[in-house]
Amino acid sequence: MANILLTRVDNRLIHGQVGVTWVNHLGANLILVANDEVSKDTIQQSLMEMVVPDCIATRFFSIEKTINVIEKASPKQKIFLVCKTPQDALRLVEGGVKITEINIGNMHFSEGKEQISSTVSLDEDDKKTLRKLHELGVKIEQRRVPDERVEVDLLKHI
Repeated sequence: MANILLTRVDNRLIHGQVGVTWVNHLGANLILVANDEVSKDTIQQSLMEMVVPDCIATRFFSIEKTINVIEKASPKQKIFLVCKTPQDALRLVEGGVKITEINIGNMHFSEGKEQISSTVSLDEDDKKTLRKLHELGVKIEQRRVPDERVEVDLLKHI
């Protein structure tokens, strides 16, 4: 079984909070970004790798590739799995990836979304997806950084 320390939904994917703060907190040695678009975009990958310390490996896989290879990971790999959307995370879970907990970090506001905290806005599809993940037994929390208290009960918003 893959050693997934935490799965985070953050539409910014890898940035300072992910590449340094969360990695240090979790003790991760691999950040795996699971997103179809970013898996093909070497420019975005290069920009994201700039904020990650050299001692931390990064991988940029499509959802399908993640489903197919994550269980082959070495037990030495301590994986911090990062998805762009809750829909990406649901596809992973439905594909058999053993995700027990999801941290919602950042989901930008846009038209049609309800802002439920300073960093998280949800539309109806997001709410439906999070409900489905919850029904599948995935614990869902919302925190920007590890030492922040969980202030928003996402379940009452979905």
